[in-house]
Amino acid sequence: MIIGLTEINDKMNTKKIILDLCGGTGSWSKPYLIAGYDVRVITLPDYNVLDYTPPENVYGILAAPPCTEFSIAKGSRPRDLEYAMRVVEACMRIIWKCRLQGGLKFWAMENPRGLLRQFLGVPSYTFEQWQFGEKKIKATDIWGYFNRPKPIVKIKPAGLTVVWPNGRVNGRDWSKVECPAEYAAYISQFHGDDKRAALRAITPAGFALKFFQANL
Repeated sequence: MIIGLTEINDKMNTKKIILDLCGGTGSWSKPYLIAGYDVRVITLPDYNVLDYTPPENVYGILAAPPCTEFSIAKGSRPRDLEYAMRVVEACMRIIWKCRLQGGLKFWAMENPRGLLRQFLGVPSYTFEQWQFGEKKIKATDIWGYFNRPKPIVKIKPAGLTVVWPNGRVNGRDWSKVECPAEYAAYISQFHGDDKRAALRAITPAGFALKFFQANL
């Protein structure tokens, strides 16, 4: 249960439409759902952003196109950047259409810091998970038109990273990512590296709440 959403719900128009594009578990849009918004998670296998037509009067859009092809961690392995950018372009087309209709109040597109910067430019906002109460590191970029959520942790906790003999640095949670019980059914469709990627893609609850509070 996310504290504070029930009180907010009492004061809000509960029919505002939020699109969660490539939303996976719907973890980013969950605070909106709890608060009574009309949240629509547009994600595979039920929906594909490549052929999705948005409804009228969309209030806000959250977009999280898959990061695999843009990931720095992929190193020198082959990348399908053309397909990856088709997904990004599809998200942007939906955003543009909703904005042209006149009712869109905010939109945000996120991706872990990586090659997407080379296509969309410098993001307007970047955060790490530890800034919102989780003992994890993952620099995440956000492009868009939205109010910036304020971090709840100012000083980075010690012990979040491990330095390997070859000089590489990663978070201690890199290979052992726990699945929140509420998302187990969704995550069960993935295996191996795809499962780990899906787990790491879950939006931190602390960030999701603060983003919601900044973009009512």
